[in-house]
Amino acid sequence: MGFIKTTDEIAKAYRETGEFYDAEMLTVVWETRQDVVKHLLPPPLKPTERPLAVAFVANYPKTNFGVKYLEGALFLRAEFNGEKGLYCLGMPVTNDMALALGREVFGYPKKIARIELKRNGEDVEGWTERHGVRFFEIRSKLTGRFNIEGTQNIFSEILSSNGDTVVVTFNFKHFPTPDGSGFDYNPRLVREEVEFRPNLIDAGEAEIALKPSDFDPWAEVEIVKVLGSIYTRGNNTMRRGKVVAEADAAAFAPYAFLKWDM
Repeated sequence: MGFIKTTDEIAKAYRETGEFYDAEMLTVVWETRQDVVKHLLPPPLKPTERPLAVAFVANYPKTNFGVKYLEGALFLRAEFNGEKGLYCLGMPVTNDMALALGREVFGYPKKIARIELKRNGEDVEGWTERHGVRFFEIRSKLTGRFNIEGTQNIFSEILSSNGDTVVVTFNFKHFPTPDGSGFDYNPRLVREEVEFRPNLIDAGEAEIALKPSDFDPWAEVEIVKVLGSIYTRGNNTMRRGKVVAEADAAAFAPYAFLKWDM
């Protein structure tokens, strides 16, 4: 294996999908403020009727691309051309290749972080930390009940697309010019799907702590009402993405710094 790859090596490395085996995830949903969502969503994405935030901490012990790692993520519920999905504000990971693949292929705003997820009976907790700040922490008691009645319907809506258990995500893929004068090309809105095939789903009441951080400002997504959490184990498939729109470069510029500490 050298710097230059042969045709056979390139073909061998190609994956039609990203497969995650025995994935363990703790996902929480909360209601935030509509003005927060409007402030953070870049056009052409639009807010949905209800201002919802989704976050998770996950452990991926085995993948089909040879990497095992932990991951966190923060999303806002958003809409594009009448289709609802999740816009990613942050996605810390514990592995550099997981970072590169997600950022360079799909535009996920990934950064290297310290992450932990552990379960002990009904109690499960997870956190993400960078620069000594534990900016996201979740604790859940898997009682089979949510914080708010009806949360099951919200999870069902988020995890459903065309009859499949699929989450639709939106990211903007963009790179700065070498001279720092703008973008190499107009930022591209990427639509991507992740299919979930859980063999275990446990519902729980959740508590969330968002700690202010200069570099990972998740606390901007104010918690108005925690709705509940689910703990899942199973296999996930990351499907191929597609560019569905371009953003105006000047209008997008204020939103272009999710991937960097500045």
